[in-house]
Amino acid sequence: MQTVTLNNGVKMPIIGFGVYQIPDAEECENAVYEALMAGYRLIDTAAGYLNEEAVGRAIKRSCVPREELFITTKLWIQDAGYESTKLAFSKSLKKLQLDYLDLYLIHQPFGDYYGAWRAMEELYREGRIKAIGVSNFLPDRLMDLIVHNEIVPAVNQVETHPFYQQMESAAFMKEQSVQHQSWAPFAEGRGNMFGNEVLGLIGEKYNKSVAQVVLRWLVQREVVVIPKSVRKERIVENFDIFNFELSADDMKQISDLDTRDSLFLSYHDPKFAKMLGTLKVDL
Repeated sequence: MQTVTLNNGVKMPIIGFGVYQIPDAEECENAVYEALMAGYRLIDTAAGYLNEEAVGRAIKRSCVPREELFITTKLWIQDAGYESTKLAFSKSLKKLQLDYLDLYLIHQPFGDYYGAWRAMEELYREGRIKAIGVSNFLPDRLMDLIVHNEIVPAVNQVETHPFYQQMESAAFMKEQSVQHQSWAPFAEGRGNMFGNEVLGLIGEKYNKSVAQVVLRWLVQREVVVIPKSVRKERIVENFDIFNFELSADDMKQISDLDTRDSLFLSYHDPKFAKMLGTLKVDL
């Protein structure tokens, strides 16, 4: 398994399996189990996905040794804050049936994430989390967090795909020793990604699918990826990206697809911040 080394020396698989938008418990458990059987060792979930229990059951069912796994979950906004973060962390551990987490992320840059970060720093020092990080933090908020706290986030998970490549943010994260991780590597099919001519032609050259080309492109950029599927054949296919390498010309062609705009949302939009900040989830 190819890995990246985080800023605290912890090794993280460069490809994992994500479970966003798999709310059905049985379907989620089976998908995670198939991913583990296919060789994935990084599993990415979140309290806000409402499927941590299904992930925990799949982990237990797989019988993969705990030390081989890298399990990530995330803290939702309504639980941000010092005391509430500790309670949420314990709740997530119980649902996942784990004694520790490999990575715990602040899911969104809203609410009392400073209080949350202080609690996470303590949990990290206690050895209950191997690494702590954030998700969806723009460079200014990431720098603010770095400047005013002891521990630099190990990871920042942000929307990254061929149509929104995050090149400037990636360079900034690298300067700060924060590992770049992609969510929605396929943009959930938006922008007709799977029908894109450039990606399709590159795939034909290597006898690979568009999905495999996209994942390989991200891996060659040293971006951690967490593709999602509930179909066994796609789960296996997405993991099969280490037997070919994109050329410099391929990488350039893909770089030209960048629109520099999100296909999902804007963290600069106060209406979006209000919506997330007032959203209550039955965790």
